Amino acid sequence: MGAIITLSLLGILVLYLGLYKAKNALLPVTLLGLVVALGFEIAAWDTGATPIYHGMVVFDNLALSFSILCIVITGLILLLSKEYFRAISSNVAEYYTLILFSLTGALLVNSYHNFAMLFVGIEVMSVALYILVGIRKTDFNSNEAALKYFLMGAFSTGFLLFGITLLYGATGTFDITGVKEYVIGNPQTISPLFYGGILLLLVGLCFKIGAAPFHFWTPDVYDGAPILITSYMSTVVKVASFAGFLRLFSYVFVPLHDYWTPVLLVIVIITLFMGNISALMQTSFKRMLAYSSIAHAGYMLFAIVAIGADSASGIFAYAIAYSLASVVAFGGLILVKRAHGSDQFIAFNELGKTNSLLAIAITIAMLSLAGIPLTAGFIGKFMMFHTVMQDYKITLLILAAINAAIGVFYYLRVVVHMYFKSADEGVVEVTVPLNFKIVFIIATLVTVLIGLYPDCILSIL
Repeated sequence: MGAIITLSLLGILVLYLGLYKAKNALLPVTLLGLVVALGFEIAAWDTGATPIYHGMVVFDNLALSFSILCIVITGLILLLSKEYFRAISSNVAEYYTLILFSLTGALLVNSYHNFAMLFVGIEVMSVALYILVGIRKTDFNSNEAALKYFLMGAFSTGFLLFGITLLYGATGTFDITGVKEYVIGNPQTISPLFYGGILLLLVGLCFKIGAAPFHFWTPDVYDGAPILITSYMSTVVKVASFAGFLRLFSYVFVPLHDYWTPVLLVIVIITLFMGNISALMQTSFKRMLAYSSIAHAGYMLFAIVAIGADSASGIFAYAIAYSLASVVAFGGLILVKRAHGSDQFIAFNELGKTNSLLAIAITIAMLSLAGIPLTAGFIGKFMMFHTVMQDYKITLLILAAINAAIGVFYYLRVVVHMYFKSADEGVVEVTVPLNFKIVFIIATLVTVLIGLYPDCILSIL
Protein backbone atom coordinates (compact mmCIF):
# COMPACT_ATOMS: atom_id res chain seq x y z
CA MET A 1 0.00 0.00 0.00
CA GLY A 2 2.98 2.25 0.55
CA ALA A 3 3.63 2.43 -3.21
CA ILE A 4 0.06 3.52 -3.99
CA ILE A 5 0.15 6.22 -1.30
CA THR A 6 3.59 7.37 -2.47
CA LEU A 7 2.48 7.72 -6.09
CA SER A 8 -0.69 9.57 -5.10
CA LEU A 9 1.25 12.11 -3.03
CA LEU A 10 3.94 12.32 -5.71
CA GLY A 11 1.35 13.31 -8.32
CA ILE A 12 0.15 16.18 -6.14
CA LEU A 13 3.74 17.27 -5.40
CA VAL A 14 4.64 17.33 -9.10
CA LEU A 15 1.55 19.39 -9.82
CA TYR A 16 2.69 21.99 -7.27
CA LEU A 17 6.19 21.99 -8.77
CA GLY A 18 4.59 22.91 -12.09
CA LEU A 19 2.53 25.60 -10.41
CA TYR A 20 5.70 27.23 -9.05
CA LYS A 21 7.52 26.93 -12.42
CA ALA A 22 10.09 24.41 -11.14
CA LYS A 23 10.23 22.74 -14.56
CA ASN A 24 13.77 21.37 -14.17
CA ALA A 25 12.84 19.56 -10.95
CA LEU A 26 9.91 17.64 -12.44
CA LEU A 27 11.79 14.67 -13.88
CA PRO A 28 14.27 14.12 -10.99
CA VAL A 29 11.52 14.34 -8.37
CA THR A 30 9.26 12.01 -10.34
CA LEU A 31 12.00 9.41 -10.85
CA LEU A 32 12.97 9.62 -7.18
CA GLY A 33 9.35 9.04 -6.20
CA LEU A 34 9.18 6.02 -8.50
CA VAL A 35 12.30 4.59 -6.84
CA VAL A 36 10.67 5.01 -3.41
CA ALA A 37 7.49 3.32 -4.65
CA LEU A 38 9.60 0.52 -6.13
CA GLY A 39 11.31 0.09 -2.77
CA PHE A 40 7.94 -0.34 -1.03
CA GLU A 41 6.95 -3.03 -3.54
CA ILE A 42 10.22 -4.94 -3.19
CA ALA A 43 10.06 -4.72 0.62
CA ALA A 44 6.59 -6.29 0.56
CA TRP A 45 7.77 -9.36 -1.41
CA ASP A 46 6.87 -12.69 0.27
CA THR A 47 5.27 -10.94 3.26
CA GLY A 48 1.98 -12.78 2.86
CA ALA A 49 -1.07 -12.77 0.66
CA THR A 50 -3.75 -11.82 3.18
CA PRO A 51 -6.31 -9.28 1.90
CA ILE A 52 -6.23 -6.01 3.85
CA TYR A 53 -8.51 -3.01 4.35
CA HIS A 54 -11.58 -5.21 4.84
CA GLY A 55 -10.60 -7.42 1.93
CA MET A 56 -10.40 -4.61 -0.62
CA VAL A 57 -6.80 -5.20 -1.81
CA VAL A 58 -4.22 -7.97 -1.60
CA PHE A 59 -0.48 -7.52 -2.11
CA ASP A 60 0.55 -11.04 -3.02
CA ASN A 61 3.53 -11.79 -5.25
CA LEU A 62 1.32 -11.70 -8.35
CA ALA A 63 0.30 -8.11 -7.60
CA LEU A 64 3.81 -7.09 -6.56
CA SER A 65 5.54 -8.53 -9.63
CA PHE A 66 3.22 -6.79 -12.09
CA SER A 67 3.35 -3.57 -10.05
CA ILE A 68 7.16 -3.62 -10.07
CA LEU A 69 7.11 -4.08 -13.85
CA CYS A 70 4.66 -1.20 -14.29
CA ILE A 71 6.79 1.13 -12.16
CA VAL A 72 10.03 0.22 -13.98
CA ILE A 73 8.51 0.65 -17.44
CA THR A 74 6.97 3.97 -16.40
CA GLY A 75 10.40 5.11 -15.23
CA LEU A 76 11.95 4.21 -18.59
CA ILE A 77 9.19 6.05 -20.46
CA LEU A 78 9.61 9.12 -18.27
CA LEU A 79 13.36 9.08 -18.94
CA LEU A 80 12.47 9.63 -22.58
CA SER A 81 10.33 12.61 -21.62
CA LYS A 82 13.16 15.05 -20.93
CA GLU A 83 13.98 15.50 -24.60
CA TYR A 84 10.44 14.81 -25.71
CA PHE A 85 9.11 17.79 -23.72
CA ARG A 86 12.02 20.05 -24.62
CA ALA A 87 9.94 22.18 -27.00
CA ILE A 88 6.94 22.38 -24.66
CA SER A 89 6.88 25.48 -22.50
CA SER A 90 3.69 24.65 -20.54
CA ASN A 91 1.61 21.67 -19.39
CA VAL A 92 4.71 19.59 -18.67
CA ALA A 93 3.77 19.12 -15.00
CA GLU A 94 0.31 17.99 -16.08
CA TYR A 95 1.87 15.24 -18.22
CA TYR A 96 3.83 13.88 -15.27
CA THR A 97 0.96 14.20 -12.81
CA LEU A 98 -1.56 12.44 -15.02
CA ILE A 99 0.90 9.62 -15.81
CA LEU A 100 1.52 9.15 -12.07
CA PHE A 101 -2.21 9.07 -11.30
CA SER A 102 -2.73 6.58 -14.13
CA LEU A 103 0.09 4.44 -12.72
CA THR A 104 -1.62 4.55 -9.31
CA GLY A 105 -4.76 3.16 -10.93
CA ALA A 106 -2.68 0.45 -12.63
CA LEU A 107 -1.31 -0.66 -9.25
CA LEU A 108 -4.85 -0.85 -7.88
CA VAL A 109 -5.88 -3.04 -10.82
CA ASN A 110 -2.91 -5.32 -10.10
CA SER A 111 -3.85 -5.75 -6.44
CA TYR A 112 -7.66 -5.62 -6.22
CA HIS A 113 -9.51 -8.20 -4.11
CA ASN A 114 -12.94 -6.62 -4.44
CA PHE A 115 -14.85 -5.70 -7.58
CA ALA A 116 -15.23 -2.15 -6.26
CA MET A 117 -11.45 -1.72 -6.28
CA LEU A 118 -11.22 -3.25 -9.76
CA PHE A 119 -13.63 -0.60 -11.01
CA VAL A 120 -11.90 2.23 -9.13
CA GLY A 121 -8.48 1.13 -10.40
CA ILE A 122 -9.59 0.89 -14.03
CA GLU A 123 -11.28 4.28 -13.90
CA VAL A 124 -8.34 6.05 -12.22
CA MET A 125 -6.02 4.50 -14.79
CA SER A 126 -8.30 5.40 -17.72
CA VAL A 127 -9.60 8.87 -16.83
CA ALA A 128 -6.07 10.29 -16.65
CA LEU A 129 -5.40 8.80 -20.09
CA TYR A 130 -8.53 10.36 -21.59
CA ILE A 131 -6.88 13.71 -20.86
CA LEU A 132 -3.37 12.68 -21.89
CA VAL A 133 -4.48 11.37 -25.27
CA GLY A 134 -6.09 14.71 -26.13
CA ILE A 135 -3.68 17.00 -24.31
CA ARG A 136 -2.52 18.56 -27.60
CA LYS A 137 -5.48 20.88 -27.99
CA THR A 138 -4.55 22.16 -31.44
CA ASP A 139 -3.94 18.68 -32.90
CA PHE A 140 -7.13 17.37 -34.52
CA ASN A 141 -5.82 13.78 -34.55
CA SER A 142 -5.18 13.97 -30.82
CA ASN A 143 -8.65 15.43 -30.21
CA GLU A 144 -10.29 12.71 -32.30
CA ALA A 145 -8.31 10.00 -30.48
CA ALA A 146 -9.32 11.39 -27.08
CA LEU A 147 -13.00 11.46 -28.04
CA LYS A 148 -12.90 7.89 -29.37
CA TYR A 149 -11.03 6.66 -26.32
CA PHE A 150 -13.46 8.39 -23.96
CA LEU A 151 -16.57 7.06 -25.72
CA MET A 152 -15.27 3.50 -26.08
CA GLY A 153 -13.86 3.57 -22.55
CA ALA A 154 -17.22 4.63 -21.13
CA PHE A 155 -18.94 2.00 -23.27
CA SER A 156 -16.65 -0.78 -22.02
CA THR A 157 -17.06 0.39 -18.41
CA GLY A 158 -20.80 -0.08 -18.84
CA PHE A 159 -20.24 -3.73 -19.77
CA LEU A 160 -17.86 -4.16 -16.84
CA LEU A 161 -20.25 -2.64 -14.31
CA PHE A 162 -23.24 -4.55 -15.63
CA GLY A 163 -21.24 -7.78 -15.36
CA ILE A 164 -20.24 -6.96 -11.77
CA THR A 165 -23.89 -6.15 -11.01
CA LEU A 166 -25.06 -9.54 -12.27
CA LEU A 167 -22.39 -11.34 -10.26
CA TYR A 168 -23.45 -9.41 -7.17
CA GLY A 169 -27.07 -10.29 -7.84
CA ALA A 170 -26.16 -13.96 -7.95
CA THR A 171 -23.70 -14.07 -5.04
CA GLY A 172 -24.54 -11.11 -2.79
CA THR A 173 -20.90 -10.01 -2.51
CA PHE A 174 -18.27 -7.95 -4.30
CA ASP A 175 -15.40 -9.87 -2.66
CA ILE A 176 -13.75 -12.21 -5.16
CA THR A 177 -13.17 -14.85 -2.45
CA GLY A 178 -16.90 -14.80 -1.70
CA VAL A 179 -17.64 -15.16 -5.41
CA LYS A 180 -15.21 -18.08 -5.61
CA GLU A 181 -16.86 -19.78 -2.63
CA TYR A 182 -20.23 -19.39 -4.33
CA VAL A 183 -18.91 -21.13 -7.47
CA ILE A 184 -17.38 -23.99 -5.47
CA GLY A 185 -20.38 -24.39 -3.17
CA ASN A 186 -23.02 -24.41 -5.93
CA PRO A 187 -21.56 -26.46 -8.78
CA GLN A 188 -24.97 -27.55 -10.12
CA THR A 189 -27.19 -24.62 -9.13
CA ILE A 190 -25.32 -21.54 -10.37
CA SER A 191 -27.68 -18.71 -11.24
CA PRO A 192 -28.10 -17.73 -14.92
CA LEU A 193 -27.27 -14.19 -13.75
CA PHE A 194 -23.79 -15.42 -12.89
CA TYR A 195 -23.17 -16.80 -16.37
CA GLY A 196 -24.34 -13.54 -17.90
CA GLY A 197 -22.03 -11.64 -15.57
CA ILE A 198 -19.03 -13.69 -16.70
CA LEU A 199 -19.71 -12.88 -20.36
CA LEU A 200 -20.19 -9.17 -19.71
CA LEU A 201 -17.00 -9.02 -17.63
CA LEU A 202 -15.19 -10.81 -20.43
CA VAL A 203 -16.40 -8.22 -22.94
CA GLY A 204 -15.47 -5.30 -20.67
CA LEU A 205 -11.96 -6.61 -20.00
CA CYS A 206 -11.39 -7.42 -23.69
CA PHE A 207 -12.19 -3.78 -24.45
CA LYS A 208 -9.52 -2.70 -21.96
CA ILE A 209 -6.78 -4.97 -23.36
CA GLY A 210 -7.68 -4.19 -26.98
CA ALA A 211 -8.67 -7.71 -28.02
CA ALA A 212 -10.75 -8.20 -31.19
CA PRO A 213 -13.58 -7.74 -31.97
CA PHE A 214 -13.48 -5.05 -29.27
CA HIS A 215 -10.30 -3.46 -30.63
CA PHE A 216 -11.70 -0.75 -32.94
CA TRP A 217 -10.56 2.12 -30.73
CA THR A 218 -6.97 0.88 -30.45
CA PRO A 219 -5.29 1.85 -33.77
CA ASP A 220 -6.85 5.32 -34.01
CA VAL A 221 -6.22 6.16 -30.35
CA TYR A 222 -2.63 4.88 -30.43
CA ASP A 223 -2.01 6.75 -33.69
CA GLY A 224 -3.56 10.04 -32.58
CA ALA A 225 -2.07 10.19 -29.09
CA PRO A 226 1.39 11.70 -28.48
CA ILE A 227 4.03 8.99 -29.02
CA LEU A 228 5.14 9.06 -25.37
CA ILE A 229 1.55 8.48 -24.22
CA THR A 230 1.09 5.75 -26.81
CA SER A 231 4.15 3.93 -25.43
CA TYR A 232 2.68 4.16 -21.92
CA MET A 233 -0.74 2.92 -23.03
CA SER A 234 0.63 0.00 -25.01
CA THR A 235 2.82 -1.21 -22.14
CA VAL A 236 1.81 -0.23 -18.60
CA VAL A 237 -1.94 -0.05 -19.23
CA LYS A 238 -2.00 -3.33 -21.14
CA VAL A 239 0.15 -5.11 -18.53
CA ALA A 240 -2.05 -3.94 -15.65
CA SER A 241 -5.24 -4.89 -17.51
CA PHE A 242 -3.90 -8.39 -18.09
CA ALA A 243 -2.94 -8.71 -14.43
CA GLY A 244 -6.52 -7.87 -13.46
CA PHE A 245 -7.85 -10.23 -16.13
CA LEU A 246 -5.61 -13.06 -14.90
CA ARG A 247 -6.48 -12.62 -11.22
CA LEU A 248 -10.21 -12.79 -11.89
CA PHE A 249 -10.23 -15.79 -14.21
CA SER A 250 -7.47 -17.82 -12.51
CA TYR A 251 -8.79 -17.29 -8.98
CA VAL A 252 -12.57 -17.16 -9.39
CA PHE A 253 -13.78 -18.63 -12.67
CA VAL A 254 -11.55 -21.71 -13.04
CA PRO A 255 -14.31 -24.17 -11.99
CA LEU A 256 -16.43 -22.84 -14.89
CA HIS A 257 -13.56 -23.17 -17.36
CA ASP A 258 -15.63 -25.20 -19.83
CA TYR A 259 -18.22 -22.43 -20.05
CA TRP A 260 -16.08 -19.42 -20.96
CA THR A 261 -13.15 -21.11 -22.73
CA PRO A 262 -14.92 -21.56 -26.11
CA VAL A 263 -15.87 -17.88 -26.12
CA LEU A 264 -12.32 -16.83 -25.30
CA LEU A 265 -10.90 -19.19 -27.93
CA VAL A 266 -12.93 -17.45 -30.63
CA ILE A 267 -11.76 -14.05 -29.34
CA VAL A 268 -8.11 -15.17 -29.37
CA ILE A 269 -8.25 -16.45 -32.96
CA ILE A 270 -10.00 -13.30 -34.23
CA THR A 271 -7.53 -11.13 -32.32
CA LEU A 272 -4.48 -12.87 -33.77
CA PHE A 273 -5.60 -12.68 -37.39
CA MET A 274 -7.11 -9.19 -37.14
CA GLY A 275 -4.02 -7.74 -35.47
CA ASN A 276 -1.39 -9.40 -37.65
CA ILE A 277 -3.10 -9.01 -41.03
CA SER A 278 -3.93 -5.35 -40.32
CA ALA A 279 -0.35 -4.67 -39.18
CA LEU A 280 0.93 -6.30 -42.36
CA MET A 281 -0.94 -3.75 -44.49
CA GLN A 282 0.36 -0.60 -42.76
CA THR A 283 2.85 1.89 -44.16
CA SER A 284 3.09 3.83 -40.90
CA PHE A 285 5.44 2.45 -38.25
CA LYS A 286 3.25 3.82 -35.46
CA ARG A 287 0.05 2.25 -36.79
CA MET A 288 1.91 -1.00 -37.35
CA LEU A 289 2.87 -1.03 -33.67
CA ALA A 290 -0.73 -0.21 -32.76
CA TYR A 291 -2.14 -3.14 -34.72
CA SER A 292 0.63 -5.47 -33.56
CA SER A 293 -0.28 -4.65 -29.96
CA ILE A 294 -3.67 -6.20 -30.71
CA ALA A 295 -1.92 -9.37 -31.89
CA HIS A 296 0.22 -9.45 -28.74
CA ALA A 297 -2.96 -9.25 -26.66
CA GLY A 298 -4.04 -12.42 -28.46
CA TYR A 299 -0.79 -14.19 -27.56
CA MET A 300 -1.08 -13.15 -23.91
CA LEU A 301 -4.63 -14.49 -23.80
CA PHE A 302 -3.15 -17.97 -24.36
CA ALA A 303 -2.36 -18.05 -20.65
CA ILE A 304 -6.02 -17.37 -19.82
CA VAL A 305 -7.35 -19.93 -22.31
CA ALA A 306 -5.05 -22.65 -20.93
CA ILE A 307 -5.37 -21.45 -17.34
CA GLY A 308 -3.05 -23.24 -14.95
CA ALA A 309 -0.14 -22.99 -12.56
CA ASP A 310 2.17 -21.52 -15.22
CA SER A 311 -0.23 -18.87 -16.51
CA ALA A 312 0.96 -16.05 -14.25
CA SER A 313 4.65 -16.63 -14.97
CA GLY A 314 3.93 -16.94 -18.69
CA ILE A 315 2.06 -13.64 -18.90
CA PHE A 316 4.67 -11.92 -16.75
CA ALA A 317 7.58 -13.11 -18.91
CA TYR A 318 5.73 -12.09 -22.08
CA ALA A 319 4.84 -8.70 -20.56
CA ILE A 320 8.51 -8.00 -19.75
CA ALA A 321 9.65 -8.83 -23.28
CA TYR A 322 6.83 -6.93 -24.98
CA SER A 323 7.16 -3.85 -22.76
CA LEU A 324 10.92 -3.48 -23.16
CA ALA A 325 10.78 -3.90 -26.94
CA SER A 326 7.87 -1.47 -27.23
CA VAL A 327 9.67 1.22 -25.23
CA VAL A 328 12.67 0.95 -27.58
CA ALA A 329 10.46 0.95 -30.68
CA PHE A 330 8.49 4.02 -29.64
CA GLY A 331 11.64 5.77 -28.43
CA GLY A 332 13.26 5.21 -31.82
CA LEU A 333 10.10 6.47 -33.51
CA ILE A 334 10.25 9.70 -31.49
CA LEU A 335 13.79 10.40 -32.72
CA VAL A 336 13.12 9.45 -36.34
CA LYS A 337 9.93 11.47 -36.52
CA ARG A 338 11.69 14.49 -35.01
CA ALA A 339 14.41 14.28 -37.67
CA HIS A 340 12.22 13.47 -40.70
CA GLY A 341 8.78 14.74 -39.68
CA SER A 342 7.22 11.41 -40.61
CA ASP A 343 6.37 8.10 -38.96
CA GLN A 344 6.29 6.16 -42.23
CA PHE A 345 8.62 3.23 -42.82
CA ILE A 346 10.52 5.23 -45.43
CA ALA A 347 11.63 7.63 -42.68
CA PHE A 348 13.87 4.81 -41.40
CA ASN A 349 15.75 4.47 -44.71
CA GLU A 350 19.55 4.31 -44.26
CA LEU A 351 19.29 4.64 -40.47
CA GLY A 352 21.78 1.78 -40.24
CA LYS A 353 24.38 4.02 -41.91
CA THR A 354 23.64 7.31 -40.19
CA ASN A 355 23.17 5.96 -36.65
CA SER A 356 24.19 2.34 -36.31
CA LEU A 357 23.63 2.11 -32.53
CA LEU A 358 20.03 3.32 -32.80
CA ALA A 359 19.45 0.94 -35.70
CA ILE A 360 20.84 -1.99 -33.67
CA ALA A 361 18.56 -1.15 -30.72
CA ILE A 362 15.48 -0.97 -32.96
CA THR A 363 16.53 -4.19 -34.74
CA ILE A 364 16.80 -6.10 -31.46
CA ALA A 365 13.41 -4.69 -30.41
CA MET A 366 11.83 -5.84 -33.67
CA LEU A 367 13.41 -9.29 -33.37
CA SER A 368 12.09 -9.58 -29.82
CA LEU A 369 8.57 -8.54 -30.84
CA ALA A 370 8.73 -11.09 -33.66
CA GLY A 371 9.79 -13.82 -31.23
CA ILE A 372 13.16 -14.58 -32.81
CA PRO A 373 15.43 -16.85 -30.67
CA LEU A 374 18.07 -15.32 -28.36
CA THR A 375 15.68 -12.48 -27.43
CA ALA A 376 13.25 -12.10 -24.54
CA GLY A 377 10.36 -12.16 -27.00
CA PHE A 378 11.21 -15.73 -27.97
CA ILE A 379 11.10 -16.83 -24.31
CA GLY A 380 7.74 -15.10 -23.86
CA LYS A 381 6.24 -16.74 -26.95
CA PHE A 382 7.72 -20.10 -26.01
CA MET A 383 6.06 -19.94 -22.60
CA MET A 384 2.73 -18.97 -24.14
CA PHE A 385 2.92 -21.76 -26.73
CA HIS A 386 4.05 -24.26 -24.09
CA THR A 387 1.06 -23.35 -21.92
CA VAL A 388 -1.36 -24.00 -24.78
CA MET A 389 0.41 -27.21 -25.82
CA GLN A 390 0.07 -28.60 -22.29
CA ASP A 391 -3.69 -28.21 -22.64
CA TYR A 392 -3.67 -30.00 -26.04
CA LYS A 393 -5.07 -27.04 -27.97
CA ILE A 394 -3.11 -28.02 -31.07
CA THR A 395 -5.36 -26.16 -33.52
CA LEU A 396 -4.82 -22.89 -31.66
CA LEU A 397 -1.08 -23.56 -31.61
CA ILE A 398 -0.98 -24.06 -35.40
CA LEU A 399 -2.95 -20.86 -36.00
CA ALA A 400 -0.64 -19.00 -33.63
CA ALA A 401 2.43 -20.28 -35.50
CA ILE A 402 0.96 -18.98 -38.78
CA ASN A 403 0.37 -15.59 -37.18
CA ALA A 404 3.88 -15.56 -35.74
CA ALA A 405 5.24 -16.03 -39.27
CA ILE A 406 3.14 -13.07 -40.45
CA GLY A 407 4.54 -11.01 -37.57
CA VAL A 408 8.12 -11.77 -38.57
CA PHE A 409 7.42 -10.32 -42.01
CA TYR A 410 6.13 -6.93 -40.94
CA TYR A 411 8.57 -6.52 -38.05
CA LEU A 412 11.53 -7.17 -40.32
CA ARG A 413 10.19 -4.63 -42.81
CA VAL A 414 11.57 -1.79 -40.71
CA VAL A 415 14.92 -3.61 -40.51
CA VAL A 416 14.97 -3.83 -44.32
CA HIS A 417 14.31 -0.09 -44.55
CA MET A 418 17.10 0.72 -42.10
CA TYR A 419 19.77 -1.35 -43.83
CA PHE A 420 18.74 -2.00 -47.42
CA LYS A 421 16.67 1.01 -48.59
CA SER A 422 18.11 4.27 -49.88
CA ALA A 423 16.88 7.65 -48.67
CA ASP A 424 15.05 9.44 -51.48
CA GLU A 425 15.59 13.00 -50.26
CA GLY A 426 19.11 12.83 -48.88
CA VAL A 427 20.43 11.44 -45.63
CA VAL A 428 19.30 13.16 -42.42
CA GLU A 429 21.32 12.28 -39.34
CA VAL A 430 19.27 11.21 -36.32
CA THR A 431 20.86 12.26 -33.03
CA VAL A 432 20.28 10.26 -29.84
CA PRO A 433 20.23 12.28 -26.57
CA LEU A 434 21.79 10.82 -23.43
CA ASN A 435 18.45 9.95 -21.79
CA PHE A 436 17.43 7.92 -24.84
CA LYS A 437 20.81 6.15 -24.86
CA ILE A 438 20.34 5.10 -21.23
CA VAL A 439 16.85 3.71 -21.91
CA PHE A 440 17.94 1.93 -25.09
CA ILE A 441 20.98 0.35 -23.41
CA ILE A 442 18.99 -0.86 -20.39
CA ALA A 443 16.09 -2.24 -22.44
CA THR A 444 18.33 -3.86 -25.08
CA LEU A 445 20.66 -5.49 -22.56
CA VAL A 446 17.77 -6.93 -20.53
CA THR A 447 16.09 -8.17 -23.72
CA VAL A 448 19.24 -9.99 -24.84
CA LEU A 449 20.07 -11.20 -21.31
CA ILE A 450 16.67 -12.85 -20.90
CA GLY A 451 16.99 -14.35 -24.37
CA LEU A 452 20.44 -15.81 -23.67
CA TYR A 453 19.89 -16.76 -20.02
CA PRO A 454 16.15 -17.27 -19.53
CA ASP A 455 16.75 -18.95 -16.16
CA CYS A 456 17.60 -15.53 -14.71
CA ILE A 457 13.94 -14.53 -15.04
CA LEU A 458 12.28 -17.96 -14.91
CA SER A 459 13.90 -18.76 -11.56
CA ILE A 460 12.33 -15.64 -10.05
CA LEU A 461 8.93 -16.51 -11.50
